[in-house]
Amino acid sequence: MKILISNDDGYQAPGIVALHAALSSVAEVEVVAPEHNNSAKSNALTLHSPLYVHTAHNGFRYVNGTPADCVHIALTGLLGYRPDLVVSGINNGANMGDDTIYSGTVGAAMEGYLFGIPSIAFSQVDKGWQELEAAAHTARQLVLQLQAQQQIGEHPWLLNVNVPNLPLPALRPLKLCRLGRRHAAERVIVQQSPRGETMYWIGGAGAAKDDSEGTDFHATAQGHVAVTPLKVDLTDHHSLDNWAALAAQFAHNSPTPTKVL
Repeated sequence: MKILISNDDGYQAPGIVALHAALSSVAEVEVVAPEHNNSAKSNALTLHSPLYVHTAHNGFRYVNGTPADCVHIALTGLLGYRPDLVVSGINNGANMGDDTIYSGTVGAAMEGYLFGIPSIAFSQVDKGWQELEAAAHTARQLVLQLQAQQQIGEHPWLLNVNVPNLPLPALRPLKLCRLGRRHAAERVIVQQSPRGETMYWIGGAGAAKDDSEGTDFHATAQGHVAVTPLKVDLTDHHSLDNWAALAAQFAHNSPTPTKVL
């Protein structure tokens, strides 16, 4: 089994070091990760400046770009082969509910999925890296279970996994969940620069809005490892019929184009 690892916290982050150590015992693993923290970069690709790849003393390769950049260039020429699995993380903090739209951790995994490769995004619920070894062990066990069930290499899928910061014996079993929802983000933070210019800092994520039973928020609050299968299709299928009626009315009322001589 060949695994590509990336993240959004940067190639020196404790989470990716722990994930690499855990998976290296069960697979051939390579790391291609951002040079610096790229949290909340989602699926962004760098199109208007060159990307450079360097190799760290531990063999990790790092890129002056986004998480999606790292996976993209790895899969389109840097590796020279097609990995069986793309794994992103372990992120320093949760990626649940609406977080998945913004998350660079999920963005890296999604890039693998878009290339037709099974992909997983791993995150710890709380920041600070407490009980990181337990999260890394959980990641390793999930990968081994998926391999045993012949889910790796068969067809692409995308999983989002959030692990509570608990010791291994205290972690409750994996629970399949839907995404919850968050309240709107906190207010923007306004400051003055040393030169008197107004600066704006994006506020923190909002609290959980939908954390009912069945959501990732509820599962992790109960000590479960939350696993959510994701998809890329953003179509609102339930409202297609309503919009079709509006589109038909619009077409009926549209003026006939005038022929230009």
